[in-house]
Amino acid sequence: MTPLTSSVVRPGGLIAILGGGQLGRMTAMAARTMGYRVRVMDPEFRCPASFVVDETVVGTWDDVAAAKRLASGADAVTLEIEQIGVEALSEVAQLAPLRPGVEPIRIIQDKTLQKTWLAENGFPVGPFRIISSEEDLHHAVKALAGRVFLKIGRGGYDGRGQVRIGMEALLNKQIITDAWTSVGKKPSVAEQAMDLVSEISVMAARNPAGEVRTYPAARNHHENQILAWSVLPAGLSTDVEARAEKLAADIIEKLRIEGLLCVEMFITRQGRLLINELAPRPHNSYHQSERGCVTSQFEQLVRTTCNLPLGDTSLITPAAIVNLLGDVWLTSSPNFAKALEVPGVRLHLYEKRAAKMGRKMGHLSATGATAEEALERVLEAKKQLTLTA
Repeated sequence: MTPLTSSVVRPGGLIAILGGGQLGRMTAMAARTMGYRVRVMDPEFRCPASFVVDETVVGTWDDVAAAKRLASGADAVTLEIEQIGVEALSEVAQLAPLRPGVEPIRIIQDKTLQKTWLAENGFPVGPFRIISSEEDLHHAVKALAGRVFLKIGRGGYDGRGQVRIGMEALLNKQIITDAWTSVGKKPSVAEQAMDLVSEISVMAARNPAGEVRTYPAARNHHENQILAWSVLPAGLSTDVEARAEKLAADIIEKLRIEGLLCVEMFITRQGRLLINELAPRPHNSYHQSERGCVTSQFEQLVRTTCNLPLGDTSLITPAAIVNLLGDVWLTSSPNFAKALEVPGVRLHLYEKRAAKMGRKMGHLSATGATAEEALERVLEAKKQLTLTA
């Protein structure tokens, strides 16, 4: 078959998105603004993106037939979730330009491959071991000094599919057995728990023409392994900021991704930058780019998908977001009006049908004169939203 060209997709063209969650929804909204038609594929017909797109194809992530229906007649295909079956991705790539590409997703969607790829290509990562058996895990806990995060290779996110193992496991082998059982006895990565100063992320973008841009680093705070809030800028020194952005640019170049790549990083107390995980799509920690940057991450994804020049990633104003999980709806009646009384705050809801514990239902965003003010505003809005009368 003749290789598909990297021609520009002009407004009026059809963009197809693998995944119809909140990331697909917000990408579709950006595409709409730029004049594109949008089709998505998702296991649920009434997914968050379904309310703002032209068509929803129903199919699971490894449904080859559904993926082919999605790509048929599309001018370009992108994704908002990396857990798409490789066979489905390969079939899509035969029908339309697939950005970011098959091979980068194959590597990134399996944490065992991802971590190995990073290490083999010389990118800084903390000590880790690939785990294929309970025996492997026993050896790893000992080698990694008894402080370990065990992460399932495929399918885990937002704290799911991972478990923390502490020093007590050196004396109690049952803890290790239970941890191995909790990840389904499936191939995993055991990572040494690090002494950290902060967690940051850097979003990089690369279009088919090879142009690369990075966003300023975001500072992130997690609770129960789920992002609670994020703020731009991260407040790093000039040197650390430059090193973090270069790492993200180097990784997206090495993977030859056509699209977005969010690089999650740790900053240790020794001042080292270590790569945590990669996400080849829009990322929760850059939702505030809609408020704070010249070009949002969602518009940037549309640009990379359509082979357009990349947008300016400069920060216009400090901005922050706080996630709204299903817990909010299950424990109180959200007072949105009260939250919106806080200056600079906006409400973003994803139209998900049912609230569940830990499920991302929306977020609040805020701007401010400083990063601290933006963060204070959005946290105050969250507090007001959850106060009972």
